[in-house]
Amino acid sequence: SFDVMTNTWTKYQALSGRMWAKAGYYQISGGIGYRDQLQDSLIGLESKPELTRRQILLHASKQFNQGDVLHWWLTYNNAGPRTKCSDDFLWLPFTVVNYLAETADTSVLDVNVPFLDGGEGSVYEHCKRAILYSFSMTSQRGVPLMGAHDWNDGLSAMGHGLKGESFWVAEFLYWIITRFDKIAEFKDDAEFAKQMREYAVSVKENFNKYGWDGEWFVRAYDAHSNKVGSKECEEGQIYIEPQGFCVLAGVGVETGEAKKALDSVKEKLDTQYGIMILQPAYTKYHLELGEVTSYPPGYKENAGIFCHNNPWVSIAETVIGRGDRAFEIYQKTCPAYVEEFSEIHRTEPYVYAQMVAGRDAKFHGEAKNSWLTGTAAWTFANISQYILGVYPTHKGLSINPCVPKGFGDFEITRKFREGTYNIKVVNPDNVEKGVKSMTVDGAFVEGCIVPYEKGKETYDVVVTMG
Repeated sequence: SFDVMTNTWTKYQALSGRMWAKAGYYQISGGIGYRDQLQDSLIGLESKPELTRRQILLHASKQFNQGDVLHWWLTYNNAGPRTKCSDDFLWLPFTVVNYLAETADTSVLDVNVPFLDGGEGSVYEHCKRAILYSFSMTSQRGVPLMGAHDWNDGLSAMGHGLKGESFWVAEFLYWIITRFDKIAEFKDDAEFAKQMREYAVSVKENFNKYGWDGEWFVRAYDAHSNKVGSKECEEGQIYIEPQGFCVLAGVGVETGEAKKALDSVKEKLDTQYGIMILQPAYTKYHLELGEVTSYPPGYKENAGIFCHNNPWVSIAETVIGRGDRAFEIYQKTCPAYVEEFSEIHRTEPYVYAQMVAGRDAKFHGEAKNSWLTGTAAWTFANISQYILGVYPTHKGLSINPCVPKGFGDFEITRKFREGTYNIKVVNPDNVEKGVKSMTVDGAFVEGCIVPYEKGKETYDVVVTMG
């Protein structure tokens, strides 16, 4: 089940259902989503990076000079709405960071791409304008503004008067700028690199100051400066998004808040069919929040199990070394495993669904909108880079698995730039995480990164966990 989902079906779903069809059996879309297809294109990094490169150039062409973008567009006439969301435009630098780590193809930064409202600029300039535009949308508290909404489209009334704040965007932006600053240095743009580092220090400080709720991170502040996703709230006290992404971003990991947040996720959001997006479910419409409160309890953004961000939490668990928990989260939404209760799940046993009904729903565990979800690409990243632990860096492949006890030894064949890596992982002590030693072509290598050698075609790697 693990092999066939990882090697075949996650890739097939991301490519056919998202990159090509942009649709599902239950919801049809003729448009390309700016954030959607950039995330989906990450599926190509390991085996077909030109797919990701092509998507970067396409999406850069849907940007305006000030840095914002089309929220989506139609392929036959390029028409689409100009975004008012706070995250759309940031997926371009996010994708570029990932693409460069995988390929080292810095030439993409110099490709000139037109802006929608005239003129053109390099891909680097497009990324820079996206980040600077995000900087310009910062609240008095030093936290990114929500705009119309962020990744969670259901928070559609949060940004009235440009006053609502998104703590998830704070994490997302922090992840980007603590990596893109190195790209700015490579481009001899020292002033921009300095600006990003200063903003990173500030936004992290403000995130910790205003975003920690005692046991988890708040989701946002609404336009009236009230907390959303806080124990102060009667409904919607905890949201999944900031609890998982904080660890990806590197917020609260050293100081212990991240672990507390993940423990709260398990206590308050977990079910046998996956992790719900929020709890308690909204039972009445909240004018200050919007669409999220218009769905029946247990469905979609109102306490449904949104499969797209379950991998974020699984990834977070690998970062803090809990392989049992990470794999448990993976299995709960993986189609090949949920086929064991197909009479409840009721969708195909080989593709992910957009959501599964939460415990407040009448039919808890029933999946909805299969195919139409970015879950496949994120799940592939979770499996390949975090659970199996093969992570691309500029210096070479990092191999640092985080697996459940009893997972056993395993082998991976991984293409990286010009080379093919034959990786064998042995785990004699049955640990969840930790690298005791590593050899490359029989020679001992310090640490867990296989040094990249330009032009080398084959690497034989043995990793001993412990």
